[in-house]
Amino acid sequence: MKTIIQHSTDAQISTQITDIYHCKIKYYDTHIRFYTDQQIDLDVLRQTHSTDFNYLPTLDFSQIKLFVSDMDSTLINIECIDEIADFANIKPQVAAITERAMQGELDFKTSLIERVALLKGLDIDVLNKVYADRLRVNEGGRELVRFLKTKSIKTSVVSGGFTFFTNRLAKDLGLDHSRGCVLNIENNQLAGTTQGDIIDARAKAEFVRELCNEYSIELNQVIVVGDGANDLEMMKIAGLSVAYHAKPSVLAQANIVISFGGLDKIIDLFDE
Repeated sequence: MKTIIQHSTDAQISTQITDIYHCKIKYYDTHIRFYTDQQIDLDVLRQTHSTDFNYLPTLDFSQIKLFVSDMDSTLINIECIDEIADFANIKPQVAAITERAMQGELDFKTSLIERVALLKGLDIDVLNKVYADRLRVNEGGRELVRFLKTKSIKTSVVSGGFTFFTNRLAKDLGLDHSRGCVLNIENNQLAGTTQGDIIDARAKAEFVRELCNEYSIELNQVIVVGDGANDLEMMKIAGLSVAYHAKPSVLAQANIVISFGGLDKIIDLFDE
């Protein structure tokens, strides 16, 4: 018997599904669960009802100890580097490179070096403006972090973006850890280069392993959330991978898909 989660409480949708598939059903405060022996194509349900559906994984959620999220377009609503570029009137050029990198069409390190070089000479006040005026935590993000804290689950953000944003976001949300790339700054201007390691897909996976070692956590006790090709390596090693409003390459490989609702839909998985 398999369990399917409808990540909404829309009874009209659930009635249609039970009429077609004759599932057993149970209602929860935030979602609905179906119990069936049939193999149901969830992509059909998702597109038909514009609602998130997932098979409940065979995972003991009481044993989850670590949550790791990508930042740009996952935990937050923007690609920070694209918004920085907007202040230099080169957002279309930079955004095009960002999109190709997220789709997996470009090597991430090369693409980041290329994009950062285009930002040379911008005043660092631009970073504050992007954070204050354009950056928002995605729907359900704050609720999810609060929930995870009630479960004593360690929380972290990792990004191929910049520590100016990852560190500040971690402080604002009360996350336990953050990691990103360090921008070089000269005379209060962006130097067009980064310092130290670039956080590519391999570095993100290493960050997950590092936190597991620090807290004596097994990889199968980790939830990882991402949306782009740069997230795939850390998603592959986690006990549960979540594709959040993600690119096709990520949707195809994730355990859980959230394409319509907010990050708080992940909480539905923890209900017993």
